[in-house]
Amino acid sequence: MRQWIPFVVPAIGGALIVAWATASGPAAAVAEQRPAPRCFLASQVNGFNSRGRDSVDVHVGANRTYRLTLAGYCPEVDWSLRVALRTMGGGSWICQGHGMDAEILVRGPSGVERCPVSDVRALTPDEVAAERHRR
Repeated sequence: MRQWIPFVVPAIGGALIVAWATASGPAAAVAEQRPAPRCFLASQVNGFNSRGRDSVDVHVGANRTYRLTLAGYCPEVDWSLRVALRTMGGGSWICQGHGMDAEILVRGPSGVERCPVSDVRALTPDEVAAERHRR
């Protein structure tokens, strides 16, 4: 029996390593495709791109982008270099699928324009890459 121990222990250890590597491969791939969190704080926004006069893409943290669809016409947003994002209703979070959580504030020739957000949607990495190629 003692003759088998040196062989059995490395064989079991090798089998565990192979099983762990196989299991972590698909899990790592799933983690890369995981959607962005559904909510973010307005203070986490570090940039934006206008998508015309009815939507804005905001960049959150290092690698998340959310599309904010505006409730109506917001004429100043598509040429503005700066916008502000303000939460509504006393909460701090802006969440996907919850319209009217926020509004975009844009300075225009007649003062500050308030543009309510009607929809929030996290963009996938593929959508973000496609947007970069369009510019």
